[in-house]
Amino acid sequence: MQLTQDFVTIDNFTSPRLVADGVTPMGEAIEYSLGLLEQRKVTYKNNGVQYYRPWVFLLTDGAPTDSWYDAAQQVRLAEAKSRLLFFAVGVKGADMNTLKQIAVPERPPVLLDGMKFKEMFHWLSTSMKRVSSSQRGGSMIVLPAVNWGQVAT
Repeated sequence: MQLTQDFVTIDNFTSPRLVADGVTPMGEAIEYSLGLLEQRKVTYKNNGVQYYRPWVFLLTDGAPTDSWYDAAQQVRLAEAKSRLLFFAVGVKGADMNTLKQIAVPERPPVLLDGMKFKEMFHWLSTSMKRVSSSQRGGSMIVLPAVNWGQVAT
């Protein structure tokens, strides 16, 4: 597993060039990303930085080529402990049945409509604005309707 870009503020973000190599070590990637996220939260806590519950997005066009069961359990445990929100998004060719088993039942995976990445990121931006303008303390936030994909049922 290789980290392409560490956490950065949005003003320092440069989209990395990613190249597919034919394998999808999804379980390893999920576990690695959850570990990085926990490290970042410790850094924030140690520096007195407040943060909202992180959102983790998994985007895939395939099926896992490694064992993903432990990773799915870690996702569900982290969700149950309110440590994160996990979103699974599949594009054409994604194994939606596996994504359903990884995602929490309350937030099933979404199959992206065609190439509506722009709409998905706009939805994400609008959702983050609603979360950041809300009061802390676990209040419910109504997110915008998903207009970029279909919820897998």
